[in-house]
Amino acid sequence: MASGEWRVARKLIIAIDGPVGSGKSSTARRVAELLVYTYLDSGAMYRALALKALRRRIPFDAAAQLEALAAETRIDLLAGENGQRVLLDGADVTAEIRTPEVSQTSSKIAVLPGVRRHLVAEQRRAGAAGGVVMEGRDIGTAVFPDADLKIFLDATVEVRAGRRLAEHSARGEHISLEEMMHEVRQRDARDIDREASPLVRAADAVLVDNTAMDVEETARLIVLLAGEKQGSGNRDQGAGKRENSI
Repeated sequence: MASGEWRVARKLIIAIDGPVGSGKSSTARRVAELLVYTYLDSGAMYRALALKALRRRIPFDAAAQLEALAAETRIDLLAGENGQRVLLDGADVTAEIRTPEVSQTSSKIAVLPGVRRHLVAEQRRAGAAGGVVMEGRDIGTAVFPDADLKIFLDATVEVRAGRRLAEHSARGEHISLEEMMHEVRQRDARDIDREASPLVRAADAVLVDNTAMDVEETARLIVLLAGEKQGSGNRDQGAGKRENSI
């Protein structure tokens, strides 16, 4: 096989970061579908650990206990007919980890360095072979700093809050837009100010503002960028060296 053919065929590690409500999960899933890659939801791992902590009644600020909990916990992300399944110590908790309480708790324990160290190691093992799309808040900066393609998704607070509101409404949970905007701003502050792997755009990440874009449009743009990256055959060229904002 010629070297040029190898470069085109090589499967990439794609890292998608961004704040809450930026559409990371939906976009990453669709990108993985379009490229026939594996979708790895890093947030699901923190949610699963948060669920276990809640069940054990461990306070979210009990760092030593939560680190020990992370060390003894096994979290598997599996492909299923209706999307990704999340197994916590062998039990399917896909639905249980999507409650508001688990969501809030996961963002609080995610700031703990000991917890992140254990889960980041698992994430790296899961994606090391390539052909993966992983999303989170520190994928391109901490988990896969050498990812082939890094994307930073963002949108206005109003739009992000509206998206979160729609998710809660679909589950029969009612909250006002004002309350949701307040929650989004609080979540942003925690993610940006946390000591361990804060939310920050990697220097070589392409900024994609999808305020006026739907999931399909956002995903197809990222697939286009991935195609350019594969064609370049060079981690230091392509999307990271083009105009770094879209």
